[in-house]
Amino acid sequence: MAFEQLKPGTLLCPVPAVMVSCASETEKPNIITIAWAGTVCSQPPMVSISVRKERHSHHIIKETGEFVINLVGREQLKACDYCGVKSGREVDKFAACHLTPVPVPEMQFTPAIGESPLYLACKVEHVLELGSHDAFVARIVGMGVSRDIMDDTGKIDLRKADLTAYSHGVYYALGDAMGFFGYSVASPEVLERRMKELK
Repeated sequence: MAFEQLKPGTLLCPVPAVMVSCASETEKPNIITIAWAGTVCSQPPMVSISVRKERHSHHIIKETGEFVINLVGREQLKACDYCGVKSGREVDKFAACHLTPVPVPEMQFTPAIGESPLYLACKVEHVLELGSHDAFVARIVGMGVSRDIMDDTGKIDLRKADLTAYSHGVYYALGDAMGFFGYSVASPEVLERRMKELK
């Protein structure tokens, strides 16, 4: 395969498009859309988000040391986009998008988004000043899952969340399951059974 050499850029795609909520004692609840969010550690469970210093949410998160990552399904996608192009300095995004702020036990100020299929409550442990963005590395201290995406046994079925992805300026629906962790070494019987379950 031949490659065209280009200058370095942020083309790690696709990435999750998430809505990050934040609030403080003096700032009303706000939502910022983040495409640069990811898992950085499993024990303890930790994530990072990268936020431009000039964004309204930056100083709120830095001041309080907390934020909530809200996953985005197809039904929340228009609100997700809106929250990425409008500033919380000028508009109440919860009200404008008809979203419901829901209290989170582990957070002092920050609500989750009631319409989100799943949220991660996060406490900041490190702030890395990187250039255009600061990375907030945070421990996940709580998680809320909509009962709509759980089965009768309490198992989470993320397919029901109809999650979205973001790739270089475009939103995409997630497609069909192509495999599962360990499928490359699974027996034919296990492979057949698990792939049927994933359809």
